[in-house]
Amino acid sequence: MNSRIAFFQLRRAIVLRPTMLTPQINHAFKRSLMTKNNLWVNRTKAQYIGSLLRCQQARNMFIQTEQTPNNDSLKFIPGVPVLGSGSAEFLDVRSSMKSPLAKQLFQIDGVSGVFFGPDFITISKEETSEWQLMKPDIYAVIMDHFSSGQPIVYDSDDLAASDTTILPDDPEEVQMIKELLDTRVRPSIQEDGGDIEYCGFEDGIVKLKLKGSCRGCDSSIITLKNGIENMLMHYIPEVQGVEQIIDENEAVALQEFDKLERKLGEK
Repeated sequence: MNSRIAFFQLRRAIVLRPTMLTPQINHAFKRSLMTKNNLWVNRTKAQYIGSLLRCQQARNMFIQTEQTPNNDSLKFIPGVPVLGSGSAEFLDVRSSMKSPLAKQLFQIDGVSGVFFGPDFITISKEETSEWQLMKPDIYAVIMDHFSSGQPIVYDSDDLAASDTTILPDDPEEVQMIKELLDTRVRPSIQEDGGDIEYCGFEDGIVKLKLKGSCRGCDSSIITLKNGIENMLMHYIPEVQGVEQIIDENEAVALQEFDKLERKLGEK
């Protein structure tokens, strides 16, 4: 009888006062719960602080602008890395879908092209548009993008960074061409908000494509002939000349412009 009473009291104590019998287990449970809560709070605080820092960075961002040889292209320098390395160019709304920033910039009236360099953004406008009216919207879009934390481009494979990479099967003259373009030509062209892309070397002719502010610039032919061509021919005897590669859309635009000039000349 006494053993039954003792067993009954033991069961009652376990049900009514578990903390008295298992203080270590109860303490471990509370500590585990507090640890989980702290982890959740710390994670939330980190996300909130990161958001505040990005917003503060955007508020403190001082975007500089620089003129380029092309009156319809302007170089914007946000003071932070844009691509870091490589470049990317978008000439229409469809191609801009690969970049959240380019997509937003193309929604501004008058924007006809967007070019991303290592630490700058070159924006080209239509001839009838005015920079004075476009600049405030461009500043706002750039600042909003860097405060959002979104990438510049969705896929890094879209960056044109491998055109001057020296390959094992490149002939000696091609290796020298790529090295000169990457070390001598590209830095000076990027200072003007543009870039250059190596497209090949055939029959003594170096094929190049001008991008950014250099695209459609009146002085681009002078840059190719007096600058790049003379330098390459001086250092590499195999080079006989330089040819500019023009995109299909740009070629159609030039043809239409030539037709307009002819009509005006006939009048």
